[in-house]
Amino acid sequence: MAGAPGYFSDEQFREACAELQQPALAGADWQLLVEASGITIYRLLDQPTGLYEYKVFGVLEGCPPALLADVYMDLDYRKKWDQYVKELYEKECDGQTVAYWEVKYPFPLSNRDYVYTRQRRDLDVDERKIYVVLAQSISAPQFPEKSGVIRVKQYKQSLAIESDGKKGSRVFMYYFDNPGGQIPSWLINWAAKNGVPNFLKDMVKACQNYPKKT
Repeated sequence: MAGAPGYFSDEQFREACAELQQPALAGADWQLLVEASGITIYRLLDQPTGLYEYKVFGVLEGCPPALLADVYMDLDYRKKWDQYVKELYEKECDGQTVAYWEVKYPFPLSNRDYVYTRQRRDLDVDERKIYVVLAQSISAPQFPEKSGVIRVKQYKQSLAIESDGKKGSRVFMYYFDNPGGQIPSWLINWAAKNGVPNFLKDMVKACQNYPKKT
């Protein structure tokens, strides 16, 4: 299986935790993209693709960290609340859990699909409980490409969550996605600008309606 070692390094988890404490925006041309509803998004141009990497910081009210992490990891539940999911499941491949995800795109664009690995760690950092989820695309022969669906081969995401001191969560998310095909980069970037805040709002609703809440 090419493209991933089967696990993420301790350093990658530490970096995601550190962004919650002190956003790492210095030394690169990160631009403020949008600030609304308690969410701030920065972007950094990826020169080879003309697309952007994104960093998202904010507070999700009424969504405790442990619950938010559980909802984010629950792929079966995501099929119920995420309207863009066409297919989403995990299976074991060579001793590694691999996720397959097909995303609905509006006509006349082709759907995209992802094959990726992910890992969650619940960490104690300076007496702070931080939940971290890392994900990245990999190549797995068990998931051949489908006709009419474009395989996303560059996908990377980090999510770090801790309590906001009340009943909500402070969140950091890093995201990069190259959907390929003939979509203009301005359209991809517009979708990211609007899609990320909407996704987070949907996730808050999903937390509130989660059937496994204790």
